[in-house]
Amino acid sequence: MFSWIFTVHSTGMRFFGIALFVAAFFLLFGLRTLGWLFIVIACFCAFFFRIPKRNVQFADDEIACPADGTVLSIKTEDDPNSVVIRIFMSVFNVHVQRAPVNGTVGEIFYHKGQFLFADKPEAANQNERNLMQFFHNGDKNRFAHVEQITGAIARRIECWVTPGQTIDQGHLIGLIRFGSQVAVYLPKDLVRVVVKEGQKVEGGNSVLALWK
Repeated sequence: MFSWIFTVHSTGMRFFGIALFVAAFFLLFGLRTLGWLFIVIACFCAFFFRIPKRNVQFADDEIACPADGTVLSIKTEDDPNSVVIRIFMSVFNVHVQRAPVNGTVGEIFYHKGQFLFADKPEAANQNERNLMQFFHNGDKNRFAHVEQITGAIARRIECWVTPGQTIDQGHLIGLIRFGSQVAVYLPKDLVRVVVKEGQKVEGGNSVLALWK
């Protein structure tokens, strides 16, 4: 049950080390309550930045879920030709994102914004966010764009892909630090969504939708 310890991202190890140093400082001066508090914080940082190994082989018509969390909504929003699936990630979820399809990375759009709670509807358009375009086998009509959205606690988005890059399904594409939201944009007439609102999903494990 503790195998996740060996999958902690380097970012998490940095936070873990800082918190552990502070804990040692307090314990050294006899401040046991604060010392143990920072030990708990150190362990949480390591747990938060875990990257479990997931090597699921998806069928060619399957679109992989890019993030762990709970499906907030499935609906058409501003673009009538797209269906948007929003996934809320609590602080206890894995917070790395994974490529939903095999193919190529298109453009990447970063927008500054606010830090509202990620499970609120207004967070979708008002919060800081980063949109990565993905095209299934290079087909511009078969897109599966992934948008990283910050939350009230999440204040940092990391993007690990570049435009023009060839990507494998399930490949790590980014990270959001602490509770946040991920949105997936799919061509409405070319997919059949198989998840439901309220469903728990896992990035790189769950099937989000099927190509028609």
